[in-house]
Amino acid sequence: MAMQRKSLTFTQAWTFTAGSKLHSSIGSNIVIQKHQILVCKIGIWIAALSPGSWLVAGLFLGWLGPNPVETLTHITGMTTLVLLLVTLSITPLRRITGWNGAIRLRRPLGLFAFFYALVHFNIWFVFDQVFNWRWMVEDIMERPYITVGFSAFVILIPLALTSTKGWMRRLGVRWTKLHRGIYFAATLGVVHFYWLAQSKADVRLPLLLGLCLSLLLLYRVPGWLERRQRMIARSRGEQYPLKPSHPTSVQWLSEYRTTLIPRA
Repeated sequence: MAMQRKSLTFTQAWTFTAGSKLHSSIGSNIVIQKHQILVCKIGIWIAALSPGSWLVAGLFLGWLGPNPVETLTHITGMTTLVLLLVTLSITPLRRITGWNGAIRLRRPLGLFAFFYALVHFNIWFVFDQVFNWRWMVEDIMERPYITVGFSAFVILIPLALTSTKGWMRRLGVRWTKLHRGIYFAATLGVVHFYWLAQSKADVRLPLLLGLCLSLLLLYRVPGWLERRQRMIARSRGEQYPLKPSHPTSVQWLSEYRTTLIPRA
């Protein structure tokens, strides 16, 4: 009887110690993740505000060259596209590294992209169109690259307005479908930049951005195909396998990496 009590006491003590260590480990991991996210967000704010700060300083100090309006338009448009591509790279980064905290970086990146798109549009509307709505509509209708660029800006508006957690709860599944519009906005933005660069006979930069966008979209194709197959199977009343029959690029990379690292 005494042995049973001693064994029970030892088991309870061991369970309590193991549970305490587990909770302590989980708590420390949460603190580390929050610290990583905070550091990344601070870096995003510094990096995203740098082009705008440089442009504001350039206006007062005369750094923007003989045509400051053109420089303002070019830099704000370029920054918008780069931020959109960085936003789209968050999902591949999360899947490859396994760091789920990266998903929390999409919102500030997307909002900064919209901010620069808004500044880009206002520079065009104020300095090029001189607040004339009729001229603006005519320009949008007559010049294809303006049409494409304006369409990309319009797509970004509802994405920015519904980026809060409240709108995520209100829209539910529709929120995800709505925010897939970033793919169209980024594509139209690259086309807008390419057509504009054609007039200056230098399309290297828009082609580079287009290549980056193509790679980011191609990375998502296996996931899109898998979701489509799952929807088709569900509509037929069939059970779709939990794991795909063929390894995705991320799984292949993970398996290949484990083969290079010998087990202890």
